[in-house]
Amino acid sequence: MFTVMQEISSNARHEAIVVGLFEKEPLFSGIVAKWNEQLNGQLTELANEGDLLPKKKHITKVHTLGQMKMKRLYFVGLGKEEELTFEQLREAFGKLFQTIKGATWSEVAVMLDTFTTERIDASDAAHALSEAFLLATYEFVGYKQKRTESKKIEQFTVYTTADEKEVEASLFVGSVYGRATNAARTLVNTPSNLLSAAALANYAVELAKKYGFEYKIVEKEEMEKLGMGALLAVNQGSVEPPKLIVVKYQGKETWEDVIGLVGKGVTFDTGGYSIKPKDGIVGMKTDMAGAAAVLGAMEIIGELRPEQNVLAVIPATDNMISGRAFKPDDVITSMSGKTIEVTNTDAEGRLILADAMTYAKQQGAKYLIDVATLTGGVIIALGVHTTGAMTNDEALFEQLLEASAETGEFMWRLPITEKDKERVRNSPIADLNNSPGREGHAIMGAAFLAEFAEDTPWVHLDIAGTSVTTKPSDLGPAGATGVMVRTLATFVERFEK
Repeated sequence: MFTVMQEISSNARHEAIVVGLFEKEPLFSGIVAKWNEQLNGQLTELANEGDLLPKKKHITKVHTLGQMKMKRLYFVGLGKEEELTFEQLREAFGKLFQTIKGATWSEVAVMLDTFTTERIDASDAAHALSEAFLLATYEFVGYKQKRTESKKIEQFTVYTTADEKEVEASLFVGSVYGRATNAARTLVNTPSNLLSAAALANYAVELAKKYGFEYKIVEKEEMEKLGMGALLAVNQGSVEPPKLIVVKYQGKETWEDVIGLVGKGVTFDTGGYSIKPKDGIVGMKTDMAGAAAVLGAMEIIGELRPEQNVLAVIPATDNMISGRAFKPDDVITSMSGKTIEVTNTDAEGRLILADAMTYAKQQGAKYLIDVATLTGGVIIALGVHTTGAMTNDEALFEQLLEASAETGEFMWRLPITEKDKERVRNSPIADLNNSPGREGHAIMGAAFLAEFAEDTPWVHLDIAGTSVTTKPSDLGPAGATGVMVRTLATFVERFEK
């Protein structure tokens, strides 16, 4: 898809060529100034009339009308050079690709050096380019009889004076990040009747085979032997058997310093007998976005092969209602041995994660990060653009926070106090209460999970607000976002114990 070249030939022909435009004097320089001469000063005239602007994310299309060998010029406004960030550059590229999406032509050239600054080198710009292209042009075509997919760019020529191999490597990494995020988006967008726990397990197995990962699917009979009473309780009302998906990547000679990634895989959540209202139940196919994020991260890990050890554990089931379903007032025994009073069957995600975290620790995980669409409370607290984070380990959280800032997947830490811990332990008949009230609901979910992390360094990511969007953005359509795929992968790659 990407061809990197040092300089553009005077005989080069392209359907379109893309140039970054900063707010500076003179506005046009170098090769763009030469193009302006070929166009008899048309670019200067457009700029003077306010039709060609360098302000951030302003896209200007100029037809050359046969005066140049390039048919079209696209100018991407970048604002002031000293203010441009990597995230803003990625969004600007995304805006560009959404602008040209659906064009009848499929080839474009990019003058990469026009997008670089003192802080953003050609490799950074290349990563932003390829990642933004895949994210911005993603489509979930659905299941209509008559389906149309937009035509996409199939060939990029990237011109740069930087080292070609380094730029090629960055284009590859950016494309890996984009593809894996889109794969997670597709999983989350898929209806639950087509993505059962078994189907999710099959997807994970194929992923593991592709990248040479070790894998295991823990079946219901083995769960019973292992004492996974929390996961089994949630599954009781379903005709679909539960699956515990385990994928192991060993990037070091010995199985040590293992990072455990645990993703909530509730393929559909009715709320159980604490049933969701009719408006709240629509969209609950997305309750496995945590599992999708972990699988997306594992895809990036499989492509880039970091020198880390990673264990992915995904408890997968739906939460249904039937004569066998678990009920409020039930007391269940988790794999850890801790007993749980069920006061809310719609607080099921923390139950299946509890057993998965215990299993991950038993398999050697020394660090835990769980990702889950856990609570509506996190949306009340932080809105729909920020992931809620809670932790028992400052150093681990700081590394994850740095990764999230780099990827633009923002998170904000909420506290877990001793009073919060007391609340989840406040049951007259069991060790824990799975839902001790609505106050601080997101914190209560994390405080419950902290009982199973125990002394293991752990971060909980509540993506209930960020996993799906109702509005399109520069980097994708409405629907699943694939949030935390890139953050988890970046964290793994950079992790230091």
